[in-house]
Amino acid sequence: MSARLPEPDRPWVMRTYAGHSTARESNELYRKNLEKGQTGLSVAFDLPTQTGYDPDHELSRGEVGKVGVSIAHKGDMHTLLDGIPLDEMNTSMTINATAAWLLALYMSVAEENGIDRAVLQGTTQNDIIKEFLSRGTYAFPPGPSMRLIADMIAFTVDEVPKWNPINICSYHLQEAGATPVQEIAYSLSTARAVLDQVRERVDDETFPRVFGRMSFFVNAGIRFLEEHAKLRAMSELWRELGRERYGVEDERFLRFRYGVQVNSLGLTEQQPENNVIRIVLEALAVTLGRDARARAIQLPAWNEALGLPRPWDQQWSLRIQQILALETDLLEYPDVFEGSKVMDGLVAELVEGARAEMAIVEEHGGAVEAVDYMKTQLVESHRERVAKIERGELKVIGQNVFQSSEESPLRTGEDGGILTVDPNVERGQIEAVDAWRAGRDEAAVRSALDELRAAAEDEGVNVMPATLAAARAGATTGEWAGTLREVFGEYRAPTGVEGASAVPGDEGLTELRERVERVSEALGRRVKILVGKPGLDGHSNGAEQIAVRARDAGMDVVYEGIRLTPARIAATAVQEGVHVVGLSILSGSHRELIPEVLRELREAGADVPVVVGGIIPPADERWLLEAGVARVYTPKDFEITRIMGDIVELVAEHHSAAAAA
Repeated sequence: MSARLPEPDRPWVMRTYAGHSTARESNELYRKNLEKGQTGLSVAFDLPTQTGYDPDHELSRGEVGKVGVSIAHKGDMHTLLDGIPLDEMNTSMTINATAAWLLALYMSVAEENGIDRAVLQGTTQNDIIKEFLSRGTYAFPPGPSMRLIADMIAFTVDEVPKWNPINICSYHLQEAGATPVQEIAYSLSTARAVLDQVRERVDDETFPRVFGRMSFFVNAGIRFLEEHAKLRAMSELWRELGRERYGVEDERFLRFRYGVQVNSLGLTEQQPENNVIRIVLEALAVTLGRDARARAIQLPAWNEALGLPRPWDQQWSLRIQQILALETDLLEYPDVFEGSKVMDGLVAELVEGARAEMAIVEEHGGAVEAVDYMKTQLVESHRERVAKIERGELKVIGQNVFQSSEESPLRTGEDGGILTVDPNVERGQIEAVDAWRAGRDEAAVRSALDELRAAAEDEGVNVMPATLAAARAGATTGEWAGTLREVFGEYRAPTGVEGASAVPGDEGLTELRERVERVSEALGRRVKILVGKPGLDGHSNGAEQIAVRARDAGMDVVYEGIRLTPARIAATAVQEGVHVVGLSILSGSHRELIPEVLRELREAGADVPVVVGGIIPPADERWLLEAGVARVYTPKDFEITRIMGDIVELVAEHHSAAAAA
């Protein structure tokens, strides 16, 4: 008897996470990707769209169209989806704080194209807790944010029944340093918090269907056996949660449904061609075992540690998926891990650890109340990972071992191997949103926003109908979010830095502490550093590690978290009397924002050196140094203790020169 399946499994949905600049350019990219065999869309939005700002807002400076496409109103969404059959397409939208708004725009475009929203298929990520913990694209405080999510889920279960209204996202938890146990525990705790909120909004008969529409978006790292075990553990715990906490019995609704993007944290700037091998192995983690196979996959490109991938780079990642699905035999067999003692042991170990960690989260009051606790644990885990790489205990080929290398031919050429967004995109989008506002029915928009405000003020009212009405009327992303900010207020998430425990010094850290003491004595007070994140970039993991290491080295540290204007950074530098300013930007907005910070510092009278870290191409690195930045650090600079020593010496040199002058 053959061990093969009677018929091979159908391939998973193949996506490429894509979008940049304008809706028109992204639409062209989507059409080309679909022609190349992509079977679903995965829309990347720019940071203003993700955080609820129009292109002309102060905080949008330098960020428009950079890490995704700019969508300011339903006209942009029409252009983005032009010619794409929404009644057939499965569309994933990586959107959280403004998920309700983007889904409303998507629905309004479908309606205006004669497509019933009941047939729409796709996913909105819509996981705000992981934004507080790891990615930073939140807009409102935790309570109102959870209400928006619950309202959206309660609305879609009947109105858009094929849509996945939330994608509990453990992906960014791993990017922030989560261990497999933490990734399982924190994502399932988040799911539990969401379900508890939704249960109050639907009847008992409907709730099992709500449970069945919950989906997850997970990460798969390079330890691919452990990563596969993690997925089996999540599936086991998900079924357990459904049966024991929520009384769900229907097997259709208990299935653990997940999509995946494999790990970007482990991609290296050094020898970037190695990233292709990493991506393939990580893809195996989520495809090899039939009983825990991903329903949809998107793979990063080889050059994402360098900058934005080009269409050719994204094509390469799509081809990896197609070769796995169509050329290998992995879809032809039952689960290859069934009965494996090794796999069963790994799963049991992860289940036990995750249960224990979930219990701690519950002791803190559940996922919403435990954000501070979870954030601190992630900072701690990430610090340990970085320290292991620095010590050589965790080997990364090309980074801390086997560093001798030929020059990569992939990085040659005028573009340096990456896509650069035209700086004129921002100006064009500002002009376009001005024209949109001038051409719409202003009275209808104001009326719709008033209705939205009233719905937000009444917790007993679902905000989705008013959101959909505002989308139809022609309101903008910034107007929708601005109206809700008026009702819900602003919020700054915890940084996790203050709660992180001090670490005992190894030899390198001990030497660094001694240098800090010597320089502090010469200065007459302790060396003080301001770590700042200008603009809307919420990827704060690197900034947090710099802040923690500076504190461990004995410096005074000022770190206010994300989303700071250049003016605020300069004002804080003066008020706090810092000796050096460290800026972190990973969104590609360094050319616009860093000169702004330098100018604001000069005008404020702050004579302090500025260092910059982020995903910065070599040409931009030279440009920043010429513009007045003292040091530039990129992902290749992984030795944080060495970086901190460099900064201490920079402070000593600068202030000695300043004193002599």
